[in-house]
This record gives sequence, structure tokens and C-alpha cells, in this order.
Amino acid sequence: MISRHLQAIIFERLKHVPAVAMIGPRQSGKTTLALEVGKLKKAGSIYLDLESPSDRRKLNDPLAYLGSQRGKLVILDEIHRMPEIFSVLRGEIDARRRAGEKAGQFLILGSAAIELLRQTSESLAGRIEFVELTPFLPQEVIPSVDASLDSLWLRGGFPASFLAADDAESRRWRDTFIRSYLERDIPQFGIRVPAETLERFWTMLAHSHGNLLNAQRLAQSLGTSWHTAGHYLDLMSDLLLMRRLQPWSANTGKRLVKSPKIYLRDSGLLHALLNLTTLDDVLGHPVAGASWEGFAIEALIAAARAGTKAYFYRSSNGNEIDLVLEYSPTRRWAIEIKKSRSPSIERGFYSACDDIKAKRRIVVYSGSESYKEANGVTLMPLVTALNEVAAED
Repeated sequence: MISRHLQAIIFERLKHVPAVAMIGPRQSGKTTLALEVGKLKKAGSIYLDLESPSDRRKLNDPLAYLGSQRGKLVILDEIHRMPEIFSVLRGEIDARRRAGEKAGQFLILGSAAIELLRQTSESLAGRIEFVELTPFLPQEVIPSVDASLDSLWLRGGFPASFLAADDAESRRWRDTFIRSYLERDIPQFGIRVPAETLERFWTMLAHSHGNLLNAQRLAQSLGTSWHTAGHYLDLMSDLLLMRRLQPWSANTGKRLVKSPKIYLRDSGLLHALLNLTTLDDVLGHPVAGASWEGFAIEALIAAARAGTKAYFYRSSNGNEIDLVLEYSPTRRWAIEIKKSRSPSIERGFYSACDDIKAKRRIVVYSGSESYKEANGVTLMPLVTALNEVAAED
């Protein structure tokens, strides 16, 4: 199962730029999607896994090898293993341009966003565009609101976890994934932090999921400095495992919260870190509401068009919005998320919508129908909200 929508986006961008970088966490399906994109290239494609010694040897003389593949789409997987290749790519892209090949030359895959952004900004500025591949999202696998939505929420969107034979097998995969990330994958990026320390920190983030970031408290609990805790936060964000959702702020005349909220980006990993295996385990745990909120937020942000800015809103007097999607400085949607079939809407949500001058007011809930409420609020299922967000230009 792959994202046909994202496949089409990548292929379309390759028609206009020399290189596209697809970023996403390990095991999220980047390689499978890249190979499918390669099949669409009429002139053919070549795939190199830079974790493979034999594929790295092909690039002992990168200019000669890449020059011999002109006309083809070259797919470079796990490019962080050969950071020196970026300067070579720039020269090869320019050489291909002079030869009349303007676009569709390279598809680069990476698991660490900041490092890849840094390398490309230095070497490939003006020659590359970025596409983020997330684990499976509801809009990709759920045709309608049914039990499968809860399965995706419970297991998360990593393909091997979501498609596992049962919940226990899914949980075993996620436990192994977490352990391999800590012991194998993170050290590959040159990060020297004991696996036990990072696992404890990751678990602490799971317990803080959906709350305001308090880096000082995290540092104290970990027995380290605020600076070190901040470094760990940057690491989790860079590896696309954690989201820091920033607060919306403007001159509204109100005192607003300034700290970001933190979410683990995959609900399945969140549940595994909290030792929750079944849906009943999750529903009986205090994290259930925040977990569903983060699950919906990830899907809604991914559904919004490129360039849409995402925030939350909270004032000191309790006015609050779970997700603010800002399509332009004057066009904002306010979205509240409830894991309930009969949600109660707090007065603070209505007031917050007035504060930010929201053009649309949506409450995502667990029912199956959409209907209007007071003060311009529409209640709708998550999948319906995703379609609405995706349709907004």
C-alpha cells in the first residue's frame, strides 16, 4: 500500500525541478514510494541504497558514475551516509542542464530533516524541492468512518505496524522499531547519546503528549541541563518523531500562551511507549483524549495545501483552539478535536474563534454525520474534515 496522491505530487514536481528530496522517518515507506515513482520515468531510473557497501562503491568516482546515468532518474536512499555527495550533485545537475536535461534528475531520500535541509541549502539551493512522507494517514487508508480508523489510531501509520496480523504483532513491531532507532539508527547520524537516556526521554515526551512544553521540568526529570534537554528535543523533531506546535500570536490585546505544545507524531509509537497494546488499553488511559487530538492534528496538517501554517491558540483566560490553520494572514480555520460522539463545546472555543477572526469553525468528533451548531460551528467526522481541509485553496 502506497500513497498514490503523494506519488503523483512527487512525479509532478520532478517535471519542473532537477531534484526532489523526500523526507520521512525510517520505515515510513520512502523506498517503496520512490521505486514506484521511478517506474513512471520513461527513460528509466536507477536506485542506490547508500547503506549498502556495494552501492556506495559505485560512487567511488561519483562524477563518472552519475555521468553514465544521464537521462535516468537517480534515486539516492539514506543520503546522510554520504554527505560529501551533495557538492557532486550540484555539478552534475548543472552539467545535465547544459546538456538540455532541465528536470527530473534526482530523487533524494532522507530520515533527518534538519541535516538534509542544511546540506541542500548549502549545495543545491534553487535546484531542489522538498516533500514530506508521513506514515499512513486516515485520508490514505480509510474510505469512510468505521472501525479501521480506530485501528489506525491504535497502531499508528507505519506500514508494518498498521498492516500487522493483529494488535499484538503490531505492538511487537513497534517495540523493535523503537529499540532499533535508539541503538542503530540515531547513532548513524553521529549522535552520541546513550540509548537508555534517549529511551527515557522519549517516554517522558509520551507522558507530556499534547501538553505545553516545559523543557526545564524535562531536564530536571532527566537529571540534565536545560541546554541538553533542548538538544534532545531538537533531535526528536529533526528525526520527524515529535512535533512542536507553536502558539498563534498577534496583536489581539490579550495575554497569550507563548510555549509550544508537544506531540509525538505517530500515535502507535506513543501507545507503545506508554505500554498500551489494545484499544481498550488506550481508551482506559488518561492519554486517550490527547492521543486522539494529536492523531487528528497530524492528519489535518498533512491534508492542508503547501504553505498553510499550523498553530494552536490559548489565552491566559482559557480561550483555546486545538488547531489553527492559517491559509493567509486574513484567512484562518479554527478546529477543535473531541474523542466523543456527543461533544460539549466550551464557551472558550467560541471566544477564541472571535479572537482570531476565524473564517471557519469546525469541531471534529467521533460521530458519522456533519451538522451545524450555534455560532457558525460545524461538527463533522475526521475524514470529512480532512476532505474539507484538502479542498481549501
